[in-house]
Amino acid sequence: MVLTHDAPSGIRADYPEPLWIQAVNLISGEIASGALQPGSRLPPERELCQQLGISRVTLRKALNKLVENGVLSPSHGRGWYVADAAAKATPAANKEWPNYLESFSETAARVGLIATSRVLRAELSPASLDEAETLMIAAGTPLFRLHRVRMLNDVPIAIDATEIPANLAPGVASVDFTTASLFQVLADANVQPVRADATIEAIEADEASAELLQLEIGKPLLVMKQLAIDNAERPLFSSTIRYAGDRYRLRTFFARNTGTSR
Repeated sequence: MVLTHDAPSGIRADYPEPLWIQAVNLISGEIASGALQPGSRLPPERELCQQLGISRVTLRKALNKLVENGVLSPSHGRGWYVADAAAKATPAANKEWPNYLESFSETAARVGLIATSRVLRAELSPASLDEAETLMIAAGTPLFRLHRVRMLNDVPIAIDATEIPANLAPGVASVDFTTASLFQVLADANVQPVRADATIEAIEADEASAELLQLEIGKPLLVMKQLAIDNAERPLFSSTIRYAGDRYRLRTFFARNTGTSR
């Protein structure tokens, strides 16, 4: 049986299909045949690479495609699992982010997914001159720096780096943002963003981003830089969010100003 120690990989470098597609088909076939049962864990990635004769980058591409297809479910630090029938909805690839201000957790709830985070950094440090200018505060003001990998149904969607003046939400440094929403923490402190000024550009994933988002190096990322503002036009926090390009779609619209046309 494939994916066990006594079976050939079935992947051929001389076949016309790319290796990662062959891996997708091979693992899908094992699941369809019942050799891999719902809820069962795949062998570790290193073992899979050896069995299939492919690189880890190629394997990750295949596994992420299977996640998008609703066949597998990743669990950080534990491995890759065959999805239960109830969990086979595509986690994010075809979901739209709105063109109005909405938190990641609110978006997840709206589309029926579970939002979690892997916290990379959560600490206080002084604002730099540039940060102070952006947030309209004094240089050296304590900022809470919250850097997270944002996930939907355990699938990494984005890397979010946010800086917020610590005095806006007392006690923010003690919050567990693995599941907590920053928007909710602010709401509890009677702080409410009403809009965000944002720019979006496309870049290639570097090694660090690719590792965190389980992508190949060089794959497209959509980078959103935004500044959240309250109803008094006061900057609340700034964020730089790097989205996996194939798992994020922004819905927006443009209105034509007919009064200035000629």
